[in-house]
Amino acid sequence: MTEHAGVMLGSDSPCSGTSRVPEFRVLTVCTANLYRSPLAECLLRTRLAAVREAIQLSSAGTRAVPGTPMETAAASAVVARGGEPSGTGARRLTAGLVESADLVLGAGVEHREAAVRLAPVRALSRAFSLREFARLVRAEDGADVVDPAARFTALVAGAAARRGAATADAADDDVADPLGGSEAVVRECVRRIEESVERIAVAMGLG
Repeated sequence: MTEHAGVMLGSDSPCSGTSRVPEFRVLTVCTANLYRSPLAECLLRTRLAAVREAIQLSSAGTRAVPGTPMETAAASAVVARGGEPSGTGARRLTAGLVESADLVLGAGVEHREAAVRLAPVRALSRAFSLREFARLVRAEDGADVVDPAARFTALVAGAAARRGAATADAADDDVADPLGGSEAVVRECVRRIEESVERIAVAMGLG
């Protein structure tokens, strides 16, 4: 799947018929914006469909070649899980994209660090690797918050506060690039992203 130039769960998504402007913006990031970040974007869109009016999802790559189509295997994985690959091509990560995001989720720690370098003030407490965020997020941080955008904001704040005290193995925070890898490597990539997406959805009260 390709990175999307701003495909939303809300108003601009081809899967949506609403005109409400999303209030919380999630940006997923990998290297080429061909597999991991668009896959995470689409799986999040599918899993968070119940709050689609409040959430915008998009993706980008630190070394993306703009317009390059999403990898076929990634698109197939999305379709197999009931999602719809969308967007027209990869796009390059920029400071502007990071600045406009409320949450940046990198495929690996290197992608989180890239976002922080581009916009340190904005991203420092809002950028995580996908798996890092999934292990730090806790439903109780937003337990009393009904509005989806406000709940997501509370989850991000809780995860950021917890980061320094976390004792989990940070070596597990990366999702390896499956491009050019075996079928087993591809399956593992999808599994790790899907597992993280599920944890985030449950924290959002969508269990």
